[in-house]
Amino acid sequence: MKKTITYLFIINLLLHTAVQSYSSNPKEFISELVNDAISQLSNNNLNKEQKASYIKKIALENVDINALGLYTLGELRKSADKADIAKYQKSFEKYFIKSLTSRLSEYSKTKFQILGEDKKSSNYTIINSKIVPDEDNQEIKIDWRVFTKNPDKPLIRDLIVEGLSLARTQKEEFASILSSNNNDIKVLIAKLEEFVNK
Repeated sequence: MKKTITYLFIINLLLHTAVQSYSSNPKEFISELVNDAISQLSNNNLNKEQKASYIKKIALENVDINALGLYTLGELRKSADKADIAKYQKSFEKYFIKSLTSRLSEYSKTKFQILGEDKKSSNYTIINSKIVPDEDNQEIKIDWRVFTKNPDKPLIRDLIVEGLSLARTQKEEFASILSSNNNDIKVLIAKLEEFVNK
């Protein structure tokens, strides 16, 4: 009987963890998400693979990777073959998650603070924040572009770090690769896969 109760408790805990979601309020959503990420990344009981798996999970659930991938592809998204776009989206998702994992590992010991919010429209809110890495105490300002078309499920669409949009920077980098290769989306896909498989 004790074993059955223990199993039921573990199953309930796992189910609770699986359905855990963050607030639908953009400001609280970012605060909860980032503080949760910092807590997990600084958890010494988790190994590198477990932390990477956690980052992948929160990215897939809380970042609008599909929209971000299409934006970074630029005008080519309108003319490229649908099958190539689908391949690109898969490669971009893997690229994005690997890139995010390597960046976030630098911020496992960080202080995070929300500075304010700017509701641009019913679909977008900018959340202003700062992080202070423990190592050098140099403050970094980050604005989070939160998409709220579905008011119950906010999604991150972009990060503006010290005034520089990461989505726009990525779009420019991809545009450079494409322009050097006759706008061949297959070359861009190969470059993304190369990065993922390093």
